[in-house]
Amino acid sequence: MRVLVVGNGGREHALAWKLAQSELVSEILIAPGNAGTAAVGENVPMDAEDVDGLLELALDREVDLTIVGPEAPMVAGIADRFADAGLKIFAPTASAAQLEGSKSWAKDVMSKAGVRTAQARKFDDSEEALSHMLSLPEGSFVIKADGLAAGKGVLLPDTHQEASNAIVSMIDGNAFGHAGDTLLIEDRTSGPEVSVFAFVQGEHVSAEVAACDYKRVNDGDEGPNTGGMGAYTPPEFWTPKLAAQVRSEILEPIARQMAVDGSSYSGLLYAGLMLTDEGPSVIEFNCRFGDPECEVLMPLLESDLAEICLATAEGRLAETEVNWGSGAHVCVVMTSGGYPGKYRTGMPISGLENDALVFHAGTAVNESGETVTAGGRVLVTVGSGKDVAEARDEAYSAAGEISFDGQHHRDDIAERALCSPVASAQ
Repeated sequence: MRVLVVGNGGREHALAWKLAQSELVSEILIAPGNAGTAAVGENVPMDAEDVDGLLELALDREVDLTIVGPEAPMVAGIADRFADAGLKIFAPTASAAQLEGSKSWAKDVMSKAGVRTAQARKFDDSEEALSHMLSLPEGSFVIKADGLAAGKGVLLPDTHQEASNAIVSMIDGNAFGHAGDTLLIEDRTSGPEVSVFAFVQGEHVSAEVAACDYKRVNDGDEGPNTGGMGAYTPPEFWTPKLAAQVRSEILEPIARQMAVDGSSYSGLLYAGLMLTDEGPSVIEFNCRFGDPECEVLMPLLESDLAEICLATAEGRLAETEVNWGSGAHVCVVMTSGGYPGKYRTGMPISGLENDALVFHAGTAVNESGETVTAGGRVLVTVGSGKDVAEARDEAYSAAGEISFDGQHHRDDIAERALCSPVASAQ
């Protein structure tokens, strides 16, 4: 079958790479793709948020299945548009995608489902938000843009002044566009963080899998938040008991509640969790594979990705096997200097001719035929092994072979897992 992958990052390269291994797939289109995806399919120069154009492309090219990588087209209703045209698509409806598109909407669903999450209040007036914020102890809360903010809409101010600046910049200063017109002031919780993923169709939830990612740009979790600087799986603290608890207390209740509410979920559900003293607590839900978590999960997936996505789109996920393998995987994100702030592009990249598994995130081919940087996050090197230590060595070895002007990466990805006796897959 002919499959269309929507997106242009490392996540989409990983998805296309996995789809290329399927006997069901004869052709892969990636819109718009990057220099890496061109090696496994045909890049189509079309913006991932151009729903009209993507629909026309899918109809013209007789696409059998569309798989959407990023969240924005999901929230914009791409699944509804494709379904209305009789096309099969792996993505939640616009109604269901509010789980990621509106943090306050997600809080309401969690409240009804009895899912543990931090208490929060919603504001669209800066004066009211400031008044409430000043009544709270410094450092006791988080400020979140209600809408989509490209992974950068969560702020952890340590002082009232920092919080005041954040509130005014969001609501009055348009710092995150319309995503920040409404914000949440949420109780700050503490504990290890983990990302949990499962394919969901209606009330059925597939086997889940967990990974840990790194948001801060520098070692030691210093510096500004980014889209992600690396990830690893399995987490050193992830046990069958914890997996069962997350499934029974979070994943399944959310799937049931959304079905009851008339926003039945279909697609990949990503729960960002904090393991508090009271138990696993939801930080946020996302409606797609995380990036860069996807880059360590695709090599781990033993089942046919194309079959899973097709079964989900056709309403038969419950009859389809979803098996995650053993072993460990680690990925390291290589970024342009200055990211997530200003950075240069067009820098030639050397060292890509090696046999390492490398997913492209922000690359292009220039007029001279050279692969060059074309974004903030540029490449993702992936290592695998019997345990996290072995996988980590492989990922960093691959990163060491690649260079481009201004290249930056963290040196401590998965470091915390090395001291744990549970650092290998069980």
